[in-house]
Amino acid sequence: MNHSLGIAIESLVAVLLILTIGYCMLLNKRLQRLKADEHSLKATIAELITATEIAERAIGGLKHTVRDVNENLGSQLTAATQMSAHLKSQLSEADAMIRRLSRIVQAGRPITESAPAVAPAPAAPKMSPAKAVAAAAEAFTERRRAGGMAA
Repeated sequence: MNHSLGIAIESLVAVLLILTIGYCMLLNKRLQRLKADEHSLKATIAELITATEIAERAIGGLKHTVRDVNENLGSQLTAATQMSAHLKSQLSEADAMIRRLSRIVQAGRPITESAPAVAPAPAAPKMSPAKAVAAAAEAFTERRRAGGMAA
């Protein structure tokens, strides 16, 4: 019985050792996969670091470009504001000159008493000064063609 109990214990130890060896082989395979994943993870981290550095350089360049554009637009905006004010003053001067010319033209027209009285034309919608000048210029050229005289 001593021999059979010893063989049973030895057999049990041998089976447990075989199971331990099998489990160690399984753990070895898992550790190898983990190390392979570690290498790929390190490569991914290195790529991310490189991409981050490139992005930081690009952001720095964009900030520089934005600063340049802001300065350029500021100067152009100032110039445009000055030009707008200059054009506004010229338009008001031109409007005043057109009014004076209109008064001069109306004062220079001869009054003809032999002309039949014409019914007043229906009130035309109010025209802008530029359209009024254009209409006056057309009427002036028509009168010149018809009678040979402008007034």
